[in-house]
Amino acid sequence: MVAIIHKRSWRDFDWILALLAIGIVLFGTIQIHNAQPTEQYWVKQLIGLAIGLVAMLAIAFTDYRRLLNLAPAFYIFGLILLVIVLIPGIGLKINGQRCWLKVPGIGQFQPSEFVKVTTAMMLARYFGKNRLQVLTIKEMIVGGLILALPIGLILLEPDVGSVLTYLPILAVVLFLSAIRLRLVIAAVVISVVTIPFAYWMGVKTGAIKPYQQERINVILDPENADRRGIGYHTWQSILTVGEGGLFGSRSSVEHSQSGLKFLPEPHTDFIYAVTAENAGFVGCVLVLIAYVILLSRLITGARRASDRMGMLFIMAFVGGLTFQIFINMGMALGISPVIGVPLPLMSAGLASLIATFIAIGFAISVQLRRFVN
Repeated sequence: MVAIIHKRSWRDFDWILALLAIGIVLFGTIQIHNAQPTEQYWVKQLIGLAIGLVAMLAIAFTDYRRLLNLAPAFYIFGLILLVIVLIPGIGLKINGQRCWLKVPGIGQFQPSEFVKVTTAMMLARYFGKNRLQVLTIKEMIVGGLILALPIGLILLEPDVGSVLTYLPILAVVLFLSAIRLRLVIAAVVISVVTIPFAYWMGVKTGAIKPYQQERINVILDPENADRRGIGYHTWQSILTVGEGGLFGSRSSVEHSQSGLKFLPEPHTDFIYAVTAENAGFVGCVLVLIAYVILLSRLITGARRASDRMGMLFIMAFVGGLTFQIFINMGMALGISPVIGVPLPLMSAGLASLIATFIAIGFAISVQLRRFVN
């Protein structure tokens, strides 16, 4: 079996998927340099790209079924990392959040990005068995617990933005695992009815903090938002996007919205706004097209998978990736709250970049073994 795989491996390797991912990273690195020309974030991004490519190739040429058999061990290791990051003196606390660990020679990294991959592996392994019947309540509860453990630890950091990116992973897996249609309809109806009530209760009990309320109000009523206070990020992002016009701003990097430090976190949360400023509407559309092709290649790989486990992992990854892209671009355009969700492959951040390439390597591994029983 190994001989068969290696004989066809380079021929069947999804070059389009890999090259698209590399191209998005390189284009994003240029935008990171434009956003922070005096910093070395772009250098770290290239280092992350090199590490990510090595990880992607290593996983692509490893049988993904062996990796899924080890999913419980990877999952437990991820939970241990999330516990360690909460320990004062070990986990780094930045902007009130204890989300990072210090790695000598590399810098800080966010364990929750890697745990997202191990959680998707665990869910794919649990729900990936061949089945003829719909999901039972017990199976759905177990799936919820698999997701609840990392989410609970991440909420202690606290990092609500990262928590939200986990939810689509379980939603996609349940949807593709023969969940009863009436349960889906019931969940949608209950969500529509209870979310406004839950928000009201959260405000009354103090569970939803004032600054979180304001971030939501900025989206609902941008004209009356405090543009010097909680609405500053959104307003500056909208201005930055508008500055780019059709083909990008003619201002030099030093005199741009991001270069003059008006736009907060331009290399991470608002990298898409920086792209709009430098490459204009045309550049933003091309980036969006690149993401659409990337996602379509992943979905094609899921359709070609030889088993349910491989298919479920890829589609869980697609669900999480799509959600992050939508939220981050929405933040830049002022149509979603600012919750600190990075734009995959483009925002500066070693953990997010490497974790994404690990998942891409897994998807390629599934495709390479689609003819092998």
